[in-house]
Amino acid sequence: MPTLYSYARSSAAWRVRIALAWKAVAVHTVPVHLLHGGGEQHSPPYRAINPQGLVPCLLDDGVAIAQSVAICEYLEERYPQPALLPRGHLERAQVRSLVHAIACDIHPLNNLRVLQYLKATLGRSPQEVDDWYRHWIHVGFASLEAEFTRSGSQQYCVGGAVSMADVFLVPQVFNARRLKIDLTDYPRIVAIDAALSKLPAFADTAPSKQPDFVE
Repeated sequence: MPTLYSYARSSAAWRVRIALAWKAVAVHTVPVHLLHGGGEQHSPPYRAINPQGLVPCLLDDGVAIAQSVAICEYLEERYPQPALLPRGHLERAQVRSLVHAIACDIHPLNNLRVLQYLKATLGRSPQEVDDWYRHWIHVGFASLEAEFTRSGSQQYCVGGAVSMADVFLVPQVFNARRLKIDLTDYPRIVAIDAALSKLPAFADTAPSKQPDFVE
């Protein structure tokens, strides 16, 4: 059975939890608290497993896989059904484009270690850090909304079925709502999130459903 190193509030870890649930892959979950004691992800035992010092990390057949995109791609190859990538080449490219827009352009700018650096090292105020967070969410969501408007998407990110893009979108919307970001300008994002959040693979893996979740 694979082992997933996760943190309830980590949107990157939630992506992997959704993918595992969607594919009905049984997994042993080990919580890694990103704040306790300066962050358990920095501890020598965890660094020995994942030198990147981040979550998620999937340990399977004795091999540790870091980074949520790589993990989800691995799960898609090892457990191809039910699929998270469409069959068509163009549709697969569309899904991966959205995945990278979220994982590479939106999320890293608002990741915990970036926010901590802004506060602790650069001395930015909590308001300035929140403004930074909101700015980059709005920039990213505006481009996603334009993509969905162009394609007519209202239930799924691409086509008529759940894909890896959906797996990445829902946790990012959760992050935006945590900071009470106004999503009025993004009706298609809100509609897609609402539709997906009703599905068990998304609902049952939400942060509040995790054993290490704390308000």
